[in-house]
Amino acid sequence: MPTIVFASPKGGAGKSTAAVLLATELALKGAAVTIIDADPNKPVSEWARREGRPDNLAVVADISEKTIIDEIESAAQKTPFVVVDLEGTASMMVAYAISRADLVIVPTQGSQLDAKEAGKAIKLIKQQEKAFNKAIPYSILFTRTSSAIRPRTLQHIQQEFQKHGVRSFQVQIHEREAYRALFSFGGTLESLNPQFVSNIDAAIVNARAFAGEVVAMLRDVAQKESETKVA
Repeated sequence: MPTIVFASPKGGAGKSTAAVLLATELALKGAAVTIIDADPNKPVSEWARREGRPDNLAVVADISEKTIIDEIESAAQKTPFVVVDLEGTASMMVAYAISRADLVIVPTQGSQLDAKEAGKAIKLIKQQEKAFNKAIPYSILFTRTSSAIRPRTLQHIQQEFQKHGVRSFQVQIHEREAYRALFSFGGTLESLNPQFVSNIDAAIVNARAFAGEVVAMLRDVAQKESETKVA
């Protein structure tokens, strides 16, 4: 079953937000999901302790370098989707998780500093590909972007990634109050109270588009793997 890993050496890149958005949208579509919270700050675990978490979404915490592979493999036996939220650093635990990924998502904000850190994550993925002699699909996810403005810096970074053959999501995770509200109130975007949180509908559209692109990407990966085996 697909294991989707969110990895970036930089803290604050939006890994936990994107992981919760993906997991909750998959769960609301009826899929059973496990989030492995391997971030020492445990933002996902704190979110899960609040009311409103879907019944078909489990969160596993207290992960260590020694247990991360076993936890991923165990979760994959129980639920169709496994989402891994990693710590914002380059470590053996991060490397181990990447080695088990069907897709690595590298969140990054639209700055040169963040892009440089994303490059470090890609380098780590390449190292794991070489170590395990396997292809590990990955894609850049731009986060905290504006839904109305596309800065030239962001355009330049996108072009640089494209020039070097680095795939990026077409969907970007926009800067939304609703995403921050999830970690304050718990639950899902759909369960947030519009009296307290603005523009929830736009956030839902954005999150669903992101989840849809992830699923499409996983299908593409599975098809390519199948074609390779046949060949």
